[in-house]
Amino acid sequence: MTNNKSLMLFALAALLVWGTAANDDPIRIGVVDVEQAFNSTDEGKAAREELARKQREAQAAIQPLVDEMKAKEEDLQAKRFVLSDEALFQKQLDLKELQNQIENKVKQLQGQLQVDQTRIQGPLEKKLREIIDEAGKSAGFTVIFARDAPGLLYTREALDITDLVIEKYNQKS
Repeated sequence: MTNNKSLMLFALAALLVWGTAANDDPIRIGVVDVEQAFNSTDEGKAAREELARKQREAQAAIQPLVDEMKAKEEDLQAKRFVLSDEALFQKQLDLKELQNQIENKVKQLQGQLQVDQTRIQGPLEKKLREIIDEAGKSAGFTVIFARDAPGLLYTREALDITDLVIEKYNQKS
């Protein structure tokens, strides 16, 4: 799969060189670290902090159940040899039920965190892509690659336009 992506990137570069060879314009290639750009913008920092807050709230919602389960496990271990078989069985069932409640709550909160992440980051990522397009057009770039693009193994630092994108993003905000 990675070889196919590398081959596609090479074919794109070859097509780009061939397609622009007829023009006298030089080929300008840029590279953007999209994640760094997102995390370095003012809105990206605010989004990251909001998501961290939501994650802390989710952990706080689960913690009482986890504490209750630990207390019940300790109680069960302490009384294991003095309880009747029926009482021991009932306590084990209670523990299992509590464990299921915790697992269900974790799944629910993870799903909600994913929805929140998409809701918060989606518009910002779209805006960042628009800024990258605008920066590419205004600076005359032929192509701009994402630093983490498949097949992109090395780039010179001179090609990195991440700071330019961050600056333009913050100016638009």
